[in-house]
Amino acid sequence: MMRKRTDETPKSKKLKPLQGQTLDLSIISLDEDGYGIADHADTKIRVNGAFPGEQVRARITFSGQRDTFADTIKILRGSPERLPEPPCSKGTACDGCQLIQMKYQAQLDWKKGLVEATLRRYPSLRETTIRPVLAAKKPLGYRTTAKLMISGKFAAPNIGIYRRNSHQVIDIGNCPLHHPLINQIVAAVREGIRKGKVPIYNPKTRNGILRYLVIRVSEQEDRAMAVFVTSERSFNEIHHLTKHLQKAVPQVMVVAQSVNNSTGNVILGDREYFVTKRQTLTEKIGDIRFSVSPRSFFQVNNDGARTIYEQVRQWAALTGSERVVDVYCGVGGISLFLAGNSHEIIGIEVVAAAVADAEKNASMNGIRNCRFEAGDAARQLEDISAEAVAVDVVVLNPPRKGCDEEVLRSCANLKPRRIIYVSCSPTTLARDLNLLAGLGYRALEVQPVDMFPQTSHVENVALLASETRLS
Repeated sequence: MMRKRTDETPKSKKLKPLQGQTLDLSIISLDEDGYGIADHADTKIRVNGAFPGEQVRARITFSGQRDTFADTIKILRGSPERLPEPPCSKGTACDGCQLIQMKYQAQLDWKKGLVEATLRRYPSLRETTIRPVLAAKKPLGYRTTAKLMISGKFAAPNIGIYRRNSHQVIDIGNCPLHHPLINQIVAAVREGIRKGKVPIYNPKTRNGILRYLVIRVSEQEDRAMAVFVTSERSFNEIHHLTKHLQKAVPQVMVVAQSVNNSTGNVILGDREYFVTKRQTLTEKIGDIRFSVSPRSFFQVNNDGARTIYEQVRQWAALTGSERVVDVYCGVGGISLFLAGNSHEIIGIEVVAAAVADAEKNASMNGIRNCRFEAGDAARQLEDISAEAVAVDVVVLNPPRKGCDEEVLRSCANLKPRRIIYVSCSPTTLARDLNLLAGLGYRALEVQPVDMFPQTSHVENVALLASETRLS
């Protein structure tokens, strides 16, 4: 029996969106990264710049086995939550701030819903109080740090961020999220590259010099730092570029060159060569001063950091006699904020350079009741437990991946009366709060903080108390 020949392909493969294709889509929801979700031919499409309830015309920018992305090119039916005049014209192409076309109160409501939905998946967290999101004092112009890629030719340089799923650099122009000084510096560097004909690094050929531009701003001083990341030493080009930059933007007080000839995604090289005599800026959060160097980890939103630190201080409820352990302390921000109300602060951080910065910051502020330890968090916590001294409060401020279970168990073994967990990821926060519930610590309240307006990110501060003290 002869089998019938057919040239037809399965419907799902035939209709799968292809890169460059334009489609009219209905947006049904918003995912945790702020992309509008549309279903098309059994494919979930993540649409940048589109909101639930909208119908949009979108162009497929990436079509892979797992993910398909698109950019909105026309709004066919808009949402009432959409701004009539967004503050940025690049919002549908640049996914650095996915919610910038959404009204601000709608952003806050969506973020609270995101936190609630994530935490309520766990039965142990269904009674936890989730407060309304604390709004940012400055929804625009709040970022004081920028790490930017440089591409193209010196006659027409692009300075900005990578388009998702590619190494194509989107020139950010006058970014509304950046502190005004950052935008001034970017414009001056772009002009300086043109005038000085500074060769831009090409990752394919590995020719050229200039790779990245890192900018930090001190709002306290109204001063700035610029770091030129280059593929080789190139003193002459950077010297002239620095002269041009400082003449155009006199607030630039620190300029450094970092040499990075690696092929990976790490931005800074192994060391900095300072072009200026001054090598650091001084920033202030509340009453605490911080020394900021090219490598210092420092919050990019000072007002947001202060809001979080004050929330931690309020929930710690210190009277001056307590011992506090600050895990993942970084450069000592939370530790120094709590020092004035505690007997002793012990800060733990795996990055030795951050510990050195924390010690320097404590000395700068005349704070003597903080000690900082470099090393693995779980091991350091075990050492503290072996000291057999009472710990009253533990503060956890881990990276996005959250805490290892061993760290959480070590924290619980200290038997503090309270644990305060600062998180940049609702997903890992919920996971870890559920683990802590199994270790005898109930999550009483969560305070979301809008530290990164116009983006899908939301910070959270969680208060946990020992079940034995609650009963």
